Amino acid sequence: MDNQTAVLEKRGSATKLSEARKIIAFYLTHPVVRLLAKTRVAPDVISWSGLVLTGGAVALIVTGHLFAAGWVVLLSSFFDTLDGALARHTNQTTRFGAVLDSTLDRLSEAVLLLGILIFSVLNANERPVMMVSLVSVTMVGSFLVSYVRARVEGIGLQCQVGLFTRAERVVVLVLGLLLSRFDYALITALSIIAVLSFITFGQRLFDAWRQTRS
Repeated sequence: MDNQTAVLEKRGSATKLSEARKIIAFYLTHPVVRLLAKTRVAPDVISWSGLVLTGGAVALIVTGHLFAAGWVVLLSSFFDTLDGALARHTNQTTRFGAVLDSTLDRLSEAVLLLGILIFSVLNANERPVMMVSLVSVTMVGSFLVSYVRARVEGIGLQCQVGLFTRAERVVVLVLGLLLSRFDYALITALSIIAVLSFITFGQRLFDAWRQTRS
């Protein structure tokens, strides 16, 4: 009985964290969503626009303009949040839209990390071997977090747990880029993302196991 109570408490904490993220996202996007709802802009257009902005951020990263890239990544992440909010507000949610949004999110993360990888290789003073390894581990961890949620929800279970979701990964990466003038700032950011992503992956996998056992 005590174990069951602990499980329910953990799920309650996870739900509260998920709800907090949704509330923050709502207050950040709602004013812009109300304006966009008066236009003919489709949510999918917002999704693709976010990817284009990410491409611009990658170009800035590769050319060594990391501080500017941080602001562009922040803007593109806002677009990533905006598309779903607009779809829900205007009742334009579709199953394909959800798939497209999730796919573009994964693509955005991948190209950003690849941009950092290319920058590291082109700049020997940035310890390319360590950065190649770190970026690779970070990419695997980030993708596993999203993958396990997709698989768990695909079999009809809930996946609300997770200390470090995409929103947190973006925030830490942006801080790493903005503070890149300081030694080890970007390395520290990638290390945090890698470690906490694998922890989150473990949380979600364990929660899925626990749900299938009950």
